[in-house]
Amino acid sequence: MRSTRGDQFVQHGRVVGQHDKVGEIVEVLGRDGNPPYRVRFQDGHEGLCSPGPDTEIRHRTTTEESR
Repeated sequence: MRSTRGDQFVQHGRVVGQHDKVGEIVEVLGRDGNPPYRVRFQDGHEGLCSPGPDTEIRHRTTTEESR
């Protein structure tokens, strides 16, 4: 799984009723876009994350990059 700064990191809820945690990748610490990533979540919390089976990376689109 490869990512770049600005991509969205989505950690899906593991049980019914648990909301997804959504954050922005603010730093890529692995080589060539590989994990781990420093992620800033919507509540302001930052942490080092490596994607698991319950994680989705949403890449920025070209139009978002040009903003």
